[in-house]
This record gives sequence, structure tokens and C-alpha cells, in this order.
Amino acid sequence: MKLRQMGFVLVAAMALAGGAQAQQFFRIGTGGTAGTYYPVGGMIANAVSQPGKLIATAQASNGSLANVNAVGGGALEAGMSQSDVATWAYTGTGAFEGKPKVTDLRMIANLYPESIHLVVKKGSGIKSVADLKGKRVALDEPGSGTLFDARLVLAAYGVKETDIKPDYIKPNQAGDKLKDGALDAFFFVGGAPAGAIAELASSGAGIELVALGGPQAEALLKSSPWFAVDHIAAGTYKDVPDVQTLAVGAQLVTSAKVDTETVYQVTKAMFSESTQKTLAAGHAKGKFITKENAVKGVGIPFHPGAEKYYREVGLIK
Repeated sequence: MKLRQMGFVLVAAMALAGGAQAQQFFRIGTGGTAGTYYPVGGMIANAVSQPGKLIATAQASNGSLANVNAVGGGALEAGMSQSDVATWAYTGTGAFEGKPKVTDLRMIANLYPESIHLVVKKGSGIKSVADLKGKRVALDEPGSGTLFDARLVLAAYGVKETDIKPDYIKPNQAGDKLKDGALDAFFFVGGAPAGAIAELASSGAGIELVALGGPQAEALLKSSPWFAVDHIAAGTYKDVPDVQTLAVGAQLVTSAKVDTETVYQVTKAMFSESTQKTLAAGHAKGKFITKENAVKGVGIPFHPGAEKYYREVGLIK
């Protein structure tokens, strides 16, 4: 009798273990809660989760650099990253110069354009990047793609980091400091509208976006091919007119070590009809997340699971 009871216990334990094994966890690193990665990553996580099979969660993080490192180290199954950062990580260039390459980094999908925002207070007199000399400027936190891109933009316009009074904080903190007069400008790279900037514009603080154009921007486009000309349309932020800027692609990346079937199911679920409707309705950048855009501007290899899906739908031959 005791042996039979032990047998039941063993079978039950094995069944529980099997059930736990069948349920996969898929952690997606996003960015700060005031940016665009966080809400978009949350929508993707909700859409691709399959009860009893796959639990996807969006986690706040320091952004692109932190995400690709966490994906490479196995602390996350996937992460949001700027196209430039993903390419640098894989090739050991740019922000990853002299550091170990993240050779296991793989592409799931290119998502949407991320605009470079240079935010200043209305009437500040800051009309170009060159006017930032001697000013208090937030460049975002270490580990963010914004910080690296801000440095490239400053250099293109002949401004050294030592020419400004830099602050390394997230855009929501930067917005508060700008409002209080403790900061003159801040950079943010993300899909427009970004929560922190929209909140600031609606608060009555009065903001302007500084244009990134001219020969300096043209030189940057030539030297850094992941940048593209972009416009933030009038009315994207309250009382802010249309402005020309630059953009990079926001991408969802994973590791070669993540199971092929899991990534296939995640990719397929992202581009299902119901998910597409949810994304388009949930955020201004959601309408850009289409399977056609998913294979554009890709600088690293696709994960076999994602590649399987794109071959099935005829986007990769």
C-alpha cells in the first residue's frame, strides 16, 4: 500500500514538473517607464502570451545597451534595442568598441522609427545644437542608446561633452528639472509621442523641439548609416510645430540560445490580425509594427524562429 502511495506521489510530482517545464517564460527588457519601449513592450508581451504555454512579461530597464547585454548574458529572453546599438553589439563597434561582441544576438523584428528629441523650454533661445554650449543638458542614463546618440549629435555640431554641464538622468526626471528651471535641455530617443514629453508639453510648462538638420545632420547620415531623416509632426506634442530630426529603428532582439519554436510562436503572434489591431490602437507607433516593416533595416542575423515565420509569409526568400 505504501509503495502504491509513493508511486502516486512520484507520478504527481513528475506531472507537476512536466507542467512547469511546458510553461515558458519570455522576459522582454524595455526602457524607462516614461519612454516608448515600456508601453510598446507591454503591449507585445500581453499579445504574445499563451495561457499555460508562454508567459511573456515586459520589464523596465536602462534601455538598449542594458537590454542587449542582458539578452547576451541570458538574464532576458528578449529586449528592445535601437538598430545602431544592436549592430554595434553584434559587431563589437561603436558603443561596444573594445568590448566582447554579443555574437549570440539575433533579430526578431524591426518595429518602428525612434525620433531624436532635443527638448528645451519655450523662449530659451536655444535654436540649434551649437547653442547648448555652457548649458545644463540631460543625456539620459548610462546603458541607454539615447546617451550614445546624444554624444554623436553633439560631436556632429562641434559640441564636446565638456562644453556642456551634463546630467545623466531619465527623461521623466529631466522633464521635472526642465520645468523647475534646473535644466536647460534634454535628449530623448524614442517613438513620438513619448509619455514624459507629452506630459511636460500638456503641463503648461511650454516646450520647443530643436531641429536636427543642415550640413551637420547630412554628415551624420553619411557617417552613421543607421540614422534616417525624420519629422515629428505638428501637434504630436501640445503647441509644438512640425520639426525635422533624425531617427533610428526600434527593434526586438533575442539570443540564439532561445528555443526556435518559442521565437517562432512569439513572431507569429505579434503579426496576427488581433495583435495588429491592438498595437495600432494602443500607441501612435503601433501602426508601424507590421510584418513588412519587420524585415527592414536589419543589421544582425534573424533568429531561426523568426526567419521561419518570415519565410512562411514570403518576406524572406
